[in-house]
Parts: sequence; C-alpha cells; structure tokens
Amino acid sequence: MKTWQGNLDASGLKFGIVVSRFNEFITAKLLEGALDCLRRHGADQNKIEVAWVPGAWEIPAVATRWAAARRFDAVICLGAVIRGDTPHWEYISRQVTQGISAAGLNNNLPVILGVITPENLEQAIERAGAKSGNKGFQAALAAVEMADLFRKMAEKK
Repeated sequence: MKTWQGNLDASGLKFGIVVSRFNEFITAKLLEGALDCLRRHGADQNKIEVAWVPGAWEIPAVATRWAAARRFDAVICLGAVIRGDTPHWEYISRQVTQGISAAGLNNNLPVILGVITPENLEQAIERAGAKSGNKGFQAALAAVEMADLFRKMAEKK
C-alpha cells in the first residue's frame, strides 16, 4: 500500500497570500499568524507575496489569477466576514467560499480557505489569535502541508 502525506516543510516553496482590507483590525492579525507559521516552517520571506484586496468578495479573483499563473505552490486566502443584521453576510460568505474552492480545483493548486465567518466581533477576535487560536496560522499550516504533498506527488510521476 502506498501512502501519501505532506510534511510541514515550507523550504523551497512559494506562497501567495490574499488578504481582505475590510475588517483589517482582524485580517491583519490573521496575516501575522500566517506569516509566523510560514517562518516557523522554513519558508523564505523572499518567496512570499501578499496582495491586499478591498473586501472578501475580491479574494477569489486574485486567488484564481495567481493559481492559474502557477506563480506559487499554494495560495492562502484570509478575510473576515462578520454577521450583521442583514442577509448580506450569507451571500458574501457563500460566494467567497465557492470562489476560493473553484480557484484551487480548477487550477490543480492548493488554495486555502482562511476566511473566518464569525457571528460577532468577539468571535472574530477569538479566531484572530485569542482563545480559539489564530485561523491565519492554521490556514498557512494547511498550505504548507498541501504544497509539500503536491510537490511529493509531482516528483513521483
């Protein structure tokens, strides 16, 4: 039986990070977590690029462009869509999630969902580094593992 598994080794890998400027007081913390994770796992700072976009809605467009261009071994998408008093949250969350998924599937590249969808500001703060950990760190961890797995699978063709 052959088993495939990625390791948490970012050395030699290139990462693109797309971050929403909307709710920047939260997304900046998600970005800090992602960058911390990549550094801790051996990523070269010169092989990381960050693109800031106006809001979560714009994340899939950049993720798709980068995935199609094959500039990176993985793309990490970070944002915060906080529930409000209108159904706007549901529409944005659903479409952003689907867009990020499509970017990865259509381009055969790890495109990682690090967009949080909390019910309120307190939950957003918890997910950006308080008691729930940092979801940006966790997204980057998934990106490292998946990029390494894809690298190993490509070597064994």
